[in-house]
Amino acid sequence: MTGSDGAPRRDFDHAASSWDEKPERVRLAGDVAGAIVREVPLDHRTDCLELGCGTGLLTLLLAPKVGTLTAADGSRGMLEVLDKKIERMGWKGVKTLQVDIETGPLPGGPYHLVMSSMTLHHIRNIPALLRRIFAVLHPGGRIALADLDAEEGRFHRDNQGVFHFGFDRSSLAGDAATAGFESVGTTTAARVLKEAKSGGIREFTVFLLTARKPGNREGTP
Repeated sequence: MTGSDGAPRRDFDHAASSWDEKPERVRLAGDVAGAIVREVPLDHRTDCLELGCGTGLLTLLLAPKVGTLTAADGSRGMLEVLDKKIERMGWKGVKTLQVDIETGPLPGGPYHLVMSSMTLHHIRNIPALLRRIFAVLHPGGRIALADLDAEEGRFHRDNQGVFHFGFDRSSLAGDAATAGFESVGTTTAARVLKEAKSGGIREFTVFLLTARKPGNREGTP
């Protein structure tokens, strides 16, 4: 499977139906949601865009804490699973949108928050994505992006479609600053125990990068 840029991509459509069956994924979403709540002010006025929402494990934890949430993903299969959850729960403030996050235009917003969890390592050109995110934020809007700390390619069983084996926090923070963000910071959001390819259990850490677009948030003095 390839993306619109011809690069190989993992077939997330095929994985969608069983995606939520792994307890570590559910636990990771909970840890990332907790970190975002601690680090980012959220209220009923917050219009949020989530990139790489998958089946909505993070989406549905944060939707009750914001005003509206647009959940974007490149996989139609993942979004179909999330759509069923949204319908079952009767949430009107959450909508899904199929977007090629790597090369396609982001939904225009503007948004008060753009967030993602474990999506950046599937994106080839991170500086370009950060600039595109910056453009769809309100003045004073924020980002909350969670991903792996740098590792040696051992987190995934199959590295197809993985363009970064985690990230150096300071380097990614520098990319955010270059894109125009201020108040850039990182914190550890989660620790994930997984069976390593070479055998045994290994701990991987997931960090949350937060930053702010200069200016006052809409509706504040």
